[in-house]
Amino acid sequence: MSSSEASTQQHAPYAPTVAALGGSPTTGLDDPITSIFLVIFITLAAVHMTIFQVNRRRGQKFVMSGMTFGFCMARTVTCTMRLVWSTHIKSVPIAIAAQVFVSAGVILLFVINLIFAQRIVRASHPNWGWAKWFSVAFKIYYTSIVVMLIALITSMVQSFYTLSHNTRRIDRDVQLVGSTYFAVAAFMPIPLVLLRVVLPKKVEHVDKFGEGRFRTKIRVLLFSSLILTLGAAFRAGIAYVPRPRADPAWYHSKACFYILNFTIEVIVVALYAAIRVDKRFHISDGVHGPGAYSAGQNAEPKKPTILDQVNSEEEVFDNESEEGKNVEKSGDLEMGMTHITAST
Repeated sequence: MSSSEASTQQHAPYAPTVAALGGSPTTGLDDPITSIFLVIFITLAAVHMTIFQVNRRRGQKFVMSGMTFGFCMARTVTCTMRLVWSTHIKSVPIAIAAQVFVSAGVILLFVINLIFAQRIVRASHPNWGWAKWFSVAFKIYYTSIVVMLIALITSMVQSFYTLSHNTRRIDRDVQLVGSTYFAVAAFMPIPLVLLRVVLPKKVEHVDKFGEGRFRTKIRVLLFSSLILTLGAAFRAGIAYVPRPRADPAWYHSKACFYILNFTIEVIVVALYAAIRVDKRFHISDGVHGPGAYSAGQNAEPKKPTILDQVNSEEEVFDNESEEGKNVEKSGDLEMGMTHITAST
């Protein structure tokens, strides 16, 4: 064997020997399902970009709408790569690209929920929520997520290009740590929000931000974090119990793949749009320090747009109370007129 042939064989990608979640895609089963999710993610990407642009023209830069758009576009690429993989089933580089996009995209949703959790903590406990150490801790955590994602992608790609058992063992350890780390990142908003219940408050009122009830913000965050944690924990769990590629377990099925990946993500992204997180979690640019959320919200002028036609919860309840007052006043007037007429 020539040196060039040996070099080519050494650097050629190898098919994995362990079963992967969802297995290899097939044209008969995976293509129709993946195509449906492709259309859904393209539609949700358009919705969130529209929301982002409308808010930007109003002078409100809600970055999380742009991040959600980026996630939807990443999932569009993921679905496209799976469709390509199903027609080039023996192409290992395409398989690598498809699996990398599946693992990497959802991290954006974890970060968005962490940002929402940080705002809720600062509104509930501004004394330490605005502390420098708390802000620095979040920045370090965001950086660590990016570093862990790079390490996870590198180890995943490297495992396809080496026959060294020691290298593959190291790559597997990195993948286990990475999947566990991301499961913790998905779960982290839940204990952060629960701190507002456990820790005593040093302020009388919550520093409210955005629109809608504060409890609704908490419920949205807890629900989205819970189902994202379910998907991330499931992916981490099956990584600890590998099975041969020729003998996959039930948890490697296509149903588990589509439900615990794409379906959960569609629910979260659609919820963000339907519940209008861009209104509920919006804060004014440049706010900083205890009490800054409410102060910035009161000073910020709002320009009505087509997306503002749906009333917020406060507006609905305020209208109801005004109507009740009007009815009460009308009843008092009628009773007064009756009394005057009787006296006459």
